[in-house]
Amino acid sequence: MTRNSIVFDNVSYNFGKKEIFKNLSFEVPAGQTVGIMGPSGTGKTTLLRLMGGQIQPDNGTILVEGKDINKIKRAELFELRKCLGMLFQSGALFSDLTVFENVAFPLKEHTRLNGEMIRYLVLIKLNSVGLRGAAHLFPRELSGGMQRRVALARAMALDPKLIMYDEPFTGLDPIALGVISNLIKDVGSVYECTNVIVSHDIEETARISNLLYVLSEGEIIGQGSPQDLKKDDSPRLKQFLNGLPDGPVPFHYPAPEYLDSLIGVKNTKRTIIKRDD
Repeated sequence: MTRNSIVFDNVSYNFGKKEIFKNLSFEVPAGQTVGIMGPSGTGKTTLLRLMGGQIQPDNGTILVEGKDINKIKRAELFELRKCLGMLFQSGALFSDLTVFENVAFPLKEHTRLNGEMIRYLVLIKLNSVGLRGAAHLFPRELSGGMQRRVALARAMALDPKLIMYDEPFTGLDPIALGVISNLIKDVGSVYECTNVIVSHDIEETARISNLLYVLSEGEIIGQGSPQDLKKDDSPRLKQFLNGLPDGPVPFHYPAPEYLDSLIGVKNTKRTIIKRDD
């Protein structure tokens, strides 16, 4: 029986009066690279915050590494987070620390290793992302792609069972994007960890993922291997995967009739445009 790193069971979450997820259910198999895609504003980052226990759902159950993160005690949650790595969209490196110090930070905070062992482990992680030679530099001295690679080395510092990636391909040039993409794929196989990627980059996410979920309007509208999704006839899924500007998700925001707006016709609630007669 396949073990799951993450299980969402009928999870609902509202932000104020806005419904983000409604009875959302899905599973992330252990040891797999799973891509969660969807249009901007569909709640992908919120999904990661729920996985990490930063926020709690209004209803439903979330299991991470077999533990219900909404029921465990605070100390247990902090202990569980040591098994989770996170690559933030912005990298979120400490600007006043060197590359070496950034990667060493979680090791100093969460282990009792001596300085020599920490140095050894940091150099291993930096070497794996090709930046051992940049250990003495500060984040401001690095390109965006290099910063993202340092952030990945830091996410790997504690050898986590699960690494979550928040839009890891955003803002990267083609070369940097290819490097990050291949590193994410290699991390999963070399360190035998589970990768969860949230992204709207269809091509790159599909290229390195074993399993894909597509979110829209608080629910999953497609799931399966990249090959399975290409065969799916769902209009909403086709619109997203093919980048169509109009479809089930309309180009125009809901509005009164165009002609009515132009000539200043009043609707039952308010005047759209008042004409100067």
